[in-house]
Amino acid sequence: MTTDIYARVQGKGTETVVLLHGFGGHHDGWYDIQPALAAGARVLAYDLPGHGRSLAFPGAGPAHVAAKAILADLAARGHSRVHFAGHSMGGAIAVLAALRAPEAVASLTLVAPGGFGPEINFDLLRRYAAAANADELRACMDEMSAPGFPMPTKFVAGLMAVRAVPGQREKLIEIGALITKGDRQGEIPRDTLATLAMPTRVLWGTEDTVLPYGQTTDLPGNIALETLPGKGHMLLEEAKEPVIRAIRRSLRG
Repeated sequence: MTTDIYARVQGKGTETVVLLHGFGGHHDGWYDIQPALAAGARVLAYDLPGHGRSLAFPGAGPAHVAAKAILADLAARGHSRVHFAGHSMGGAIAVLAALRAPEAVASLTLVAPGGFGPEINFDLLRRYAAAANADELRACMDEMSAPGFPMPTKFVAGLMAVRAVPGQREKLIEIGALITKGDRQGEIPRDTLATLAMPTRVLWGTEDTVLPYGQTTDLPGNIALETLPGKGHMLLEEAKEPVIRAIRRSLRG
């Protein structure tokens, strides 16, 4: 395996699940989800290039770089076919990996994925990337969540610990600028999404303040949509059980 990209590995089984966090996150975003899946499968929760223990990965930033890096790391680990689950930017990276190497991807579970439309709350993401203390970070995470959902302290503390690493905040600010152009994000065309041959599920909260729920309009027929009423963008924390159930459904085929 490469030494520049990190994945926490749990569980064992005939199926392999790959978990990809969103922009500004790290592998512990799946802290309450990975163990549940690891009861029946081998589960890898990655730090995306430029994040956490993968901070120093060469060329980190663009989603296509992350997709290529993760596919290469999986191949080095001996995993020839895996189930991807990705949140936000991690969802976009999962799609790019599936488009690049469809034979290596058994299914996709996309949680409020990036790239499904041009709209993005760039101002909020910019503040999130630059947050210098726990109060600023919590305010951003609460704004990303549905109204009235208090972000658990353990997730705020975990992200602050990662951002204490020299160079991490600066790298996030750099990546935030790369993934948006002005106030728009790069978009994966609907006709490209329609070529995905593997089972693909999308979960999206109706109160998402980062990537609007309206980006689920006119999804190709090969993509199953699960709407989560009243939920925001931080679905790994807000909707843990629906996310686990969706990934398990993908594992069952």
